[in-house]
Amino acid sequence: MMKMMNRILLVVCTVLVPIFAMSQSEGLTSSPYSLYGLGIINQTSIGKTNSMGYSGIGLKSETDINNLNPSNYSLVPKNSFFYDIGVVGEFNSYSNRGDDESKTTLNFSNLAFAFRIADRLGAGVTLVPYSDVGYTLLGLVSNIEGSNETFESNVSGLGGLNDLSFNLGYGITDHFRLGARASFLFGNIEETEAFVISNSYFSLSETTNYSGLRLGLGMQYDITDAFTFGSTVQLPVGLTGHLTRSVYKTLDGTEVTVEDDEADDVSDFKLPLELGFGFSAKIKESLTLTADYKRNLWDATDQSESIGTYRDQDIYAFGLEFQRNPKGYKYGQRIRYRAGFNYDNGYLAINDNKIDGYTITAGIGFPVGFATNSVINLSYAYGSKGQIQNILVKENYHTLTLNFSLEDLWFRKRVID
Repeated sequence: MMKMMNRILLVVCTVLVPIFAMSQSEGLTSSPYSLYGLGIINQTSIGKTNSMGYSGIGLKSETDINNLNPSNYSLVPKNSFFYDIGVVGEFNSYSNRGDDESKTTLNFSNLAFAFRIADRLGAGVTLVPYSDVGYTLLGLVSNIEGSNETFESNVSGLGGLNDLSFNLGYGITDHFRLGARASFLFGNIEETEAFVISNSYFSLSETTNYSGLRLGLGMQYDITDAFTFGSTVQLPVGLTGHLTRSVYKTLDGTEVTVEDDEADDVSDFKLPLELGFGFSAKIKESLTLTADYKRNLWDATDQSESIGTYRDQDIYAFGLEFQRNPKGYKYGQRIRYRAGFNYDNGYLAINDNKIDGYTITAGIGFPVGFATNSVINLSYAYGSKGQIQNILVKENYHTLTLNFSLEDLWFRKRVID
């Protein structure tokens, strides 16, 4: 019965791949900070690492998909096929000096597969949102050029980029693993501005499509059976942008003019060199500790926004997982309890104030069956970013992620006595 359910979900995952790619048009965030650049850069990962502070570069895992380091794919067991599908819901609340607001979003968070090719050689495919855009600004006041009169406009943005990654991991020895990743980044960001002046209406819609190929490497080394060090590097890349613009307007309430779309190439958006280092320690088979540090070199991209500049970014992440007895016959002994913390000092500085933030995570993993490593992972995160200062906004958010992290066993011969 469990095997049949796994394969049904595998078919469902395959069908949902194109749906997931399109679903970002519905918005995965409602953060006002998604106004800048490519939007909010996603940290949410796959499976259990969502509740471990998004840490796991040095996490040695043979029972599920660790997408934070491609070298870990070499540990996929023989005859095992892992797949993971996730759904995420987010509740955001914002505060500034004059107003408070809240919004809720719900969407898919990831699709992933992992399998073994040969001895010490494993591979995987993942699809996750790389960045999210979803903002609405109402009642922006602007001056009419050449006069003292003003008008109000509404501005909104929606979309983001997807990250389709192909991962390969190979074990050089039993304790040393290398990995490579090729990520195809693609997606579009749609921005709309509309306003009314007297009896005239104006609406401008711009859609920018971005795409590019990014390469990465990973490494894990088992210093001892209980202690592992890992590192990753994501190479810099310039994403190619193509802009489509559409204008609609009415004059004095009667005359209507619709201008044809115009397509233009826009400047490449540069993604920085990203370096990551991580450790994991296993204590008496029941407790696992993780710690990561990431450095993203945004200064070298020499990019800026109209009201801010990109600065080097530091991310610190910590996590733990407790499982009383991984091989226990009692169900309660095999339940996994997790917690974590993540601090991000930000990559965008507005008026010399970096938009930093922190996230506190917790979660639980419910095993499915006894003969496989299938787990239903439930993760909760509370986070805060920004500050009530100048033009900045204080944002608090609650995130709930549900991951079906399942294992199917293929090509195993049945033994009949």
